[in-house]
Amino acid sequence: MNAAVEGLLAAGVEDILVCDGHGDEGLWFEDLHPRAKLLHGRPITLKQLFQPLPDFDMSMIVGQHAMAGVTTSNMNHSQSSMSIDSIMLNGKRIGEIAQFALYAGSFGVPVIALTGERDACREIEDLVPRVVTVDVKQGLGRGAAISLSAAQARKRIEEGAKLAVERHLAEPIVPLAWDAPFLLEKRFFHTDTADAYESQPGCERVDGQTVRFRGEAIRDVIYR
Repeated sequence: MNAAVEGLLAAGVEDILVCDGHGDEGLWFEDLHPRAKLLHGRPITLKQLFQPLPDFDMSMIVGQHAMAGVTTSNMNHSQSSMSIDSIMLNGKRIGEIAQFALYAGSFGVPVIALTGERDACREIEDLVPRVVTVDVKQGLGRGAAISLSAAQARKRIEEGAKLAVERHLAEPIVPLAWDAPFLLEKRFFHTDTADAYESQPGCERVDGQTVRFRGEAIRDVIYR
């Protein structure tokens, strides 16, 4: 994360907010770059986690895995590795990358870069044209990977963050947006998870393990 901050600063970025999207103490506060701020804490609502997003010009994803079901992806999952088998939006299989990019895009904020494993980089390249990607790990399977050294990974992440800002300023990346209406389907490993979802407003039960949500606004459905 600090390597990404260094790259952003080198490109002239003045205000950097780090969103800890991976739970309580996913990032160690005392080690955070002094020029960055940290949004953290659990439990946290979606509104709290993304509240500052409309105030920023661009975003990037640091340290990302691919969606659930990608054979060679190390740590592949979508939101919950314990309960969610797959997420489909308008007939396309998606993961956490598309969820965030579409949510940010609804505020006019583009994702200009992603760092993480190789499969995650390919995933966002399929979604966002001209996005800068930095792969620091090649997955061999869900539990195995070939990783760069920490020093080399930090070097590449810093260079990638700087390049992403420079490219975006020269030729802006368009925020990700898909046409409405939206149909989101979540398939779970177990039927009792679908049981719990079924009581939510607007939820349709498709089968024993699958639920469905519909909406005209992406923010209303993407994180259901």
